[in-house]
Formats: sequence, C-alpha cells, structure tokens
Amino acid sequence: MCKGISSLPSSCLEKAKEMRAMLSHLAETHHKHKVLDGKALQDLETLLNNKSGLQAFRGFLLSEFSEENLEFWLACEDYRLSPSNLQKTKSSSIYGQFINPDAPQEVNLDAETREALLSVTDSPCADTFNKAQQRIYNLMAKDSFPRFLRSPYCMEAIKAF
Repeated sequence: MCKGISSLPSSCLEKAKEMRAMLSHLAETHHKHKVLDGKALQDLETLLNNKSGLQAFRGFLLSEFSEENLEFWLACEDYRLSPSNLQKTKSSSIYGQFINPDAPQEVNLDAETREALLSVTDSPCADTFNKAQQRIYNLMAKDSFPRFLRSPYCMEAIKAF
C-alpha cells in the first residue's frame, strides 16, 4: 500500500522540488516566447522587423500578386541605409522598378507624390523616398496587413514561431 510522499527519503523530495522549479521556469519561458512571437503579428512595423514574419507576409503578397508594395518599402529601407555614394544608383533602380509609369512593379502612388519623386530624379538625397515609403506603408497597413492576418499564411507564421 502507498505510504504517501512523506515516506520518501528527503533527498528524493529535494530533487523533486528542484525538478518542479526547473520545469515551471521552462514552461514560463516558453509561454513568454510564444506571447512575444504572437506580438510580431499585431502590427505591421513589428512584422516587418521580424524575419519569419516578413517571409510569411512576402509569401502572402506573392500569392495575391501584390508584392510590389513590400518590395518597394524594402528597397526604400535599403536606400535609406546606403552610403551617399550609392544613393544615385539605388535611386535610379527604384525609379525604374517601382515609380515610372511603365515600371515592372509600379506602386500605387498619388500623382503629387509621384511627380515630386520624378522632379528630384537627378539629385537624390537620404530622404528622397521617405514620403512615398510612408504612403506605401500606410497602404499596406490598411489593406494588405489586415487580409494577411486572416490568411493561412498568418496561421503558418504563428505555428513557425
């Protein structure tokens, strides 16, 4: 018949307490990571700064044939962080890829923003694309991101975390 926990040697009880504390700590740590990773999907900025989240969002946009906004935003980030001696080349690439009316991945910018960009084509500076980048970010935040959150891509991203 079972005599209960009090019949166990004290060394076993101490070991059991240590194991319980360690398992509790591991469970708590795992839960915190899940909460932090889930947070990566709560707003677009956090998602864009999370490698797994960014990959999932890119996959979603590719499935909808609307990846040009994300690609433009990423190109602007790259441009913004580039040394000034590379900005002219990178700005030409961005214009050709996303801004020009016949660009292969033309982004949806209002006429005023597009004209402002085209007027500084020859003399780009560090903040040349800031306004356009912010407009595209807002468009993604209001349109693409909410659809992503309801998509299977988001569910897969959550599982991957």
